[in-house]
Amino acid sequence: MPTSQRLVLNRRGSSVWDVEGNRGRYAVKLGYPIEATPEWPAQPWTALAPAREGAVLHRLGTDDIAYGEWERGTWNIQPWREGPDLYQLWEPCRRQVSSVEPHASVALGCVEALAELHAKGWAHGDIQPAHFIIGPERTHLIDLALARGGHVPEGYDFPFRGCLVHYEAPEISRSVLATGEAEPTQEADIYALGASLLISATGRRAVEYPDDAPRPVQRQAVAKGHHRPVTVPGELGNLIEAMLSPTPEERPTITEAVNALN
Repeated sequence: MPTSQRLVLNRRGSSVWDVEGNRGRYAVKLGYPIEATPEWPAQPWTALAPAREGAVLHRLGTDDIAYGEWERGTWNIQPWREGPDLYQLWEPCRRQVSSVEPHASVALGCVEALAELHAKGWAHGDIQPAHFIIGPERTHLIDLALARGGHVPEGYDFPFRGCLVHYEAPEISRSVLATGEAEPTQEADIYALGASLLISATGRRAVEYPDDAPRPVQRQAVAKGHHRPVTVPGELGNLIEAMLSPTPEERPTITEAVNALN
């Protein structure tokens, strides 16, 4: 029985709880299907996402993982990761009058967290600033429900239909526009990390489009492969520029990104 519980996130298709008990502190995720509305199509896959993430974490060797089913979908329980996310931590950098610059050591922690995943042969598929938790000892990469790279039980698997468009690589956007699906890749993760670093440091998305533009219009802008000028100074800015290359083969590998920041 928990000694405390706090609702962290409640959105269409999922909720996340911060739960403490005599066994420690955990993140508890519940998934359920999104019903169709005039604005949004039905999204039954959201019910499977927590169990799929649990299966991925299990395959990656993460300790203290549990997942299963409930009457409306699936759930998982995983260790709680304490700390601000990347966007929260770099908030002082985005203030209108600020002399604070994004620190390369923070970026390196994010790169190293992604490097661990890539070294195991996986692609994350949903890289965004909120998924890098800057802990007191290390940076954690969370939310692996869309990751690809190893076996996932068929009953919990579902096609990849893109991610948050702000961080979607051009080739992913083009595939989703053409077929409705795409294949997450490590090269697309690199682009998404560059876009995450850019928006966290400057408050500006990598690609310009109206805030209220429909999702296909956003993807059409991304698919063109043109990004905003990178205004982050120094080696970090040079690395972000390279990460945002429209050509996947021209982006640095995660190992090259680690070396650039060391």
